[in-house]
Amino acid sequence: MSRRPIDRSPPLKRLRDEGYSVDVVTGYLVIRDVPYVDSNREVKRGVLFAPLEVTNDVAKPPKDHQTKWSGDHPCNEDGSKIQGLGDSDLGDGLKIDGMPVRWNFSCKPKPADRYDDFHQKMAHYVAKISGPAQVIEPGVTAQSFKPYAPDEDDSVFLYEDTASSRADIVAIALKLKPLKVGIVGLGGTGSYVLDYLAKTHVREIHLFDNDGFNQHNAFRAPGAPSGEELEEELSKVEFHARTYSKMRRGIVPHKVKLTPENLHLLEGLDFVFLCMEGTGKRPIVQKLEAINIPFVDVGMGLTVHNESLRGQIRTTTSTPTKREHVHNGKRIAFMTTEEVNEYDKNIQVVELNALNAAFAVIKFKKLFGFYDDDTHEHFSIFVLAGAETINEDSE
Repeated sequence: MSRRPIDRSPPLKRLRDEGYSVDVVTGYLVIRDVPYVDSNREVKRGVLFAPLEVTNDVAKPPKDHQTKWSGDHPCNEDGSKIQGLGDSDLGDGLKIDGMPVRWNFSCKPKPADRYDDFHQKMAHYVAKISGPAQVIEPGVTAQSFKPYAPDEDDSVFLYEDTASSRADIVAIALKLKPLKVGIVGLGGTGSYVLDYLAKTHVREIHLFDNDGFNQHNAFRAPGAPSGEELEEELSKVEFHARTYSKMRRGIVPHKVKLTPENLHLLEGLDFVFLCMEGTGKRPIVQKLEAINIPFVDVGMGLTVHNESLRGQIRTTTSTPTKREHVHNGKRIAFMTTEEVNEYDKNIQVVELNALNAAFAVIKFKKLFGFYDDDTHEHFSIFVLAGAETINEDSE
């Protein structure tokens, strides 16, 4: 949880100063300990949630009049449901900060149809919900003035992830939070893998590459580096670590080429993306297999044909329960030094780099439960000219 949006936003700070138990958790404004009456006419406590929209952790005015509620349906003092909450039953599927959220409320203020700020919105809901409780138990209140513990913000982000809370997928997004992930190769595809991973809650992202970030890399990577930045002649890992550290913690650069002598750097990771071309891949694969780390290997093969490009992009997945296909059927190109063609142009195009990275990250997210997986394929090819996806090697 974070106090930053509360400290920076006067309406949120006013709620806290007035004694409400206010937090910001994974993009939601949370008010705890709200008294209400249940259907048995007993006074209980529930929790109100409202998704925040913030800019640099300063809360914007509410975008709508809805809130969510963890607790039984609030009732009047006689045990009948409070009318005018515009309630809809969410079932048992939604959890926020570990709490089951059963109800969505939609209560417009009067005479206006919108709330000016979050103080007006949340105070209005608290008053409507807790009014009957104060009839049964005079003096009961949500304004408990509980002392606040020190900020224990364990998020990797430097500002709140309000995208997940807007979509009500916080619990799904947090499935990735414990993970340490590696990216070997920060070229076109690897840099897009980083871009996609940087927006997830994964704890650490380790970058492995010893090449410099040169002018041609700017045309195959996300973002728009300036000429002055190119003149700094940073390594790829230094450049990308600096870029994404503006948004989050946990970017760990390793300015090295992985060789048999330093493969111990992969130990302790939960997943690895192999986004490298050329030789040296086989010992990395063997190391990952030996220490039971799942990985995805990506590849692209483009050629010039009749003054156009055609070809395919590949995604090969290897998990502790399915490894043999990697070595049978040329699912990964284990190129040797003798097989390197010095005249090979290694054609890459930015949108295909991004697509190759997207396929790889989607597969990673499937393996860790973010997405459903009906086919459990461990090898797929996207054929550019026919817009076909071929999936094979299902588990």
